[in-house]
Amino acid sequence: MGRKTGITAEQIANLPAYRTNLNFSQMERLVLEYADRMTQTPVEVPDALFIRLRENFNEAQLVELTSAIAWENYRARFDHAFGIEAEGFYRGALCLLPQNHPAQPAARS
Repeated sequence: MGRKTGITAEQIANLPAYRTNLNFSQMERLVLEYADRMTQTPVEVPDALFIRLRENFNEAQLVELTSAIAWENYRARFDHAFGIEAEGFYRGALCLLPQNHPAQPAARS
């Protein structure tokens, strides 16, 4: 879906470095920072970030943006709770999220 709306392959590849990567505009960095903050548990959106958002978005746009981020967080948590797996639509694409691997037990001698 993202590629159909103008997200480039370079942006997808560099998403983990959005804060410093030149493939992202200032507005995109702002929105991604907001999404990061809304995804944390507990959610903590600093006043300074919200002020910057209000400088760039009107009330209706900010409500829509917040709703879209919250909805994606809801879907991800719902799916995770029920063990719903990905459908495989990403095959051949990048998976940029860090994977948590359980610590390996120490070898016994």
